[in-house]
Amino acid sequence: MKHLKTLGLLVIASIMLHACKTDVNYEDQEKGNHIIAFYNVENLFDTIDDPTIRDEEYTPGAKVSWTRERYKQKLKNIARAISTIDDNKLPEIIGLCEVENKYVVFDLIHEEPLNKPGYSLIHKNSPDERGIDVALLFNPRFFKPVDAEFIPLSFPFDTTEKTRDVLYVKGIISSDTLHVFVNHWTSRWGGQQETEEFRVHTAGVLAGYVDSLNTVLDNPNILMMGDFNDNPDNISLAETLDAKLVERNINKEALYNLSWDLYDQGKGTLYWKSWDMFDQFIVSGNLLRQKKGLRITPYKQFIHKPDWILFEDKNGVKRPSRTKGRNTYYGGYSDHLPVFVYLSP
Repeated sequence: MKHLKTLGLLVIASIMLHACKTDVNYEDQEKGNHIIAFYNVENLFDTIDDPTIRDEEYTPGAKVSWTRERYKQKLKNIARAISTIDDNKLPEIIGLCEVENKYVVFDLIHEEPLNKPGYSLIHKNSPDERGIDVALLFNPRFFKPVDAEFIPLSFPFDTTEKTRDVLYVKGIISSDTLHVFVNHWTSRWGGQQETEEFRVHTAGVLAGYVDSLNTVLDNPNILMMGDFNDNPDNISLAETLDAKLVERNINKEALYNLSWDLYDQGKGTLYWKSWDMFDQFIVSGNLLRQKKGLRITPYKQFIHKPDWILFEDKNGVKRPSRTKGRNTYYGGYSDHLPVFVYLSP
């Protein structure tokens, strides 16, 4: 495929792989399902002013001071949120968005207990003006990347808009191939309708990659995760990407949105006036239908929503406890909740 760039044995400039030492006993983990998680960590910035991006809000001299102590607390909070997704083990693959650079992710995977599996990292600084990127963490004992590409996004109707790339990684897990896409689509800042064309365009780019995979491969295992900044029934996802509600008759080449049932129940991953389901897993039908090889079981995503990750607002709504606002430091986790799925080998 012309889209794909092979990862060599050596680390190349745009892709950083890093691992920590581990003394974990994996005997039980190898017998069970794999966990794949995604988390919008809400502005995981260090305290250093980078003149090339808009990070002044996350410096000690900012209106709401961003100190070394607050940064360290943020790391501890995110590590706690990820490490408690499952009572028995840590995720094998973790997609992240809103990270400033590779160094903040290095700091994150050195926090206990995230330092135990020896996570490796795929990351590249994006052209986003705020400097927020996507990244993929993986346990190299279970997931072995073969190819990776950071898919740049440009918009013919607005050539000034700069946003984060979509990260594509092809890897081997349980002797099978998995195609992973990590997303953080254009936000709704300025209005949902006013920004919709950016997300629709991105969905079209992603749909093109899916078509390419389906053309050259026989029933590829495709897994998309991310903060799409749209709900499952919005045009970008439901029409342009054509991510369907899971149904009885699964088409192996179609895409299915594992969050749709939760969204129909009024559940979500972030709250502004009402719950939105922006953080989603979308998979190819092959991951739902096949009897042998990789498969999602059960056919849905889960939201990690313990009480300690929430706060109760003045209206009595328990919503994600964020780190800070424009005028106040809250000391929380993120304005989004983590989501995850189980992948059977």
